Amino acid sequence: MNITELLHDLQVRHDEATTKAGELRGQIEDFTAALTETEAHLADLATTRKVIAELAPTGTEPDLPELSTAYQAIVNAFNQHPGQAFRVRELHELLGMPADDPAMNVTRSRLGRLTRQGVLTQPGRGRYQKRT
Repeated sequence: MNITELLHDLQVRHDEATTKAGELRGQIEDFTAALTETEAHLADLATTRKVIAELAPTGTEPDLPELSTAYQAIVNAFNQHPGQAFRVRELHELLGMPADDPAMNVTRSRLGRLTRQGVLTQPGRGRYQKRT
């Protein structure tokens, strides 16, 4: 390879790198615009959330989850045994529900939801009790 070919090859590489840099700058501009738009949207959402929280009545009870048959059976079991803490397996035995892992995971999820809603408490790991 002679000097002329080497210089030509370097010029070709330089032109390719210049083109690639221009494309990347364009992408950066697009991403910056999208980021700015998304951040503005986030700020609007935060403001809306703050305004609604300020306007919401205070001291109201949280909405209870829909009491489907399964939820109602769980709440009834706790109502029939006030003050008693149950494990998921014990609750399944009491209610005559299947004790397989998928069924118990669904119940565990329901108990977690009832706990977050304030209907139940969790006095120990894996134990649930009616809130008094």
